[in-house]
Amino acid sequence: MTAVWTSIAVVAGVNFAIKAAGPVFLGGRELPDVLVRVIALLASAILAALVVVGTFSDEGELSIDAQTAGVAVAGVAFVLRLPLLVAIGLGAVAAALLRAL
Repeated sequence: MTAVWTSIAVVAGVNFAIKAAGPVFLGGRELPDVLVRVIALLASAILAALVVVGTFSDEGELSIDAQTAGVAVAGVAFVLRLPLLVAIGLGAVAAALLRAL
């Protein structure tokens, strides 16, 4: 049990050190414009990667199934500029219908 708490404490300490390193080393200096533009794009890139992995993987293998079709239907609904809840509902209904078949 103490090994678990020691591991948690070490991970928390390393996490704190990593998060504190930026302000400590950069201080009040401005970041280069190229880096600011890259940082601005990171959130959407990470979200897209999570959606792709969640949609197309099943226990570490490539999988194309009803969930994939549901995401595709929701994506088309977003392209058609339908409201968020309608797009999500259409994706869920499409996936449910394909699973029922």
